[in-house]
Amino acid sequence: MKIVVLDGYTENPGDLSWGELEKLGELKVYDRVSYEESPVISEKIGDADIVITNKTPVSKETIDSCPNLKAIALLATGYNVVDYNYAREKGIPVMNVPTYGTQIVGQYAVGLLLEICSHYWAHSEKVHDGEWERNADWCFWDYPMIELYGKTAGVIGLGRIGQQTARILGAMGMKVLANDKFESDAGKAVAEYTDRETLFRESDVIFLHCPLFPDTEGLINKDTIAKMKDGVILINNSRGQLIVEQDLADALNSGKVYAAGLDVVSTEPIREDNPLLKAKNCVITPHISWAAKAARQRIMDTTVENVRSFLNGNPTNVVNKL
Repeated sequence: MKIVVLDGYTENPGDLSWGELEKLGELKVYDRVSYEESPVISEKIGDADIVITNKTPVSKETIDSCPNLKAIALLATGYNVVDYNYAREKGIPVMNVPTYGTQIVGQYAVGLLLEICSHYWAHSEKVHDGEWERNADWCFWDYPMIELYGKTAGVIGLGRIGQQTARILGAMGMKVLANDKFESDAGKAVAEYTDRETLFRESDVIFLHCPLFPDTEGLINKDTIAKMKDGVILINNSRGQLIVEQDLADALNSGKVYAAGLDVVSTEPIREDNPLLKAKNCVITPHISWAAKAARQRIMDTTVENVRSFLNGNPTNVVNKL
């Protein structure tokens, strides 16, 4: 059984091991293959039986060019990089990693908010530059300091990660509203479900934790921003395409949106013409919410189990059940 990993570097830059996968078949690991549709992808897959990918797309054309392909495993939760419907037609299961990042991604989302509210790093740099020792007062701050206690947070997408974020926000004394297609008892325990209109209108901070689907693409745009409070804060470490970036940049520059904390953008790596790079009060990090070693080890362990379960004839975590 031949197994190919198309883009293994971000999952394992050298601090993890592919050893358990090597026990399951003849393994070939590429650090990187094209992140855009390309004939190179099918060339790298070759006659492999199982392909493992993170962000390298596996399209209908690639599937048709690799007739030996029997299963696709994702080193991620999101699976929009694979044409999973066509894979279903071809009898190819697509398996993801559904729960690896619950703790770290929720932690990171709230961390982005805390940075916006207190500007830790900027103040630390000023201390190291000597501004505190030269200051006439025993303390100083160069940015407004925001207390979150008693404010309202809105969470769009109350799955596992959204619930973890809601728990942290609740522990900080915030009221938490949530919007999700599917309501659950677990969600009701940490947030109050409401419609999007109410969430937009009442939230001081809005978190995006929803997947990217046709009905969520461009969810944050000039029309929905207009429904929000003046001075709202927006946090997104889900998918960049949830936001119309020019509309958010305009809202940041006008002050309608006070600040944004983003770990994702529409095209990654970010392009130099992305309007958010020059927008006011916009914190951008390079899609690293998921990247703690503990979380990546969970990805590795689950991927091994996904491949093993397929080889045993009972594939798990299948997103396109046949």
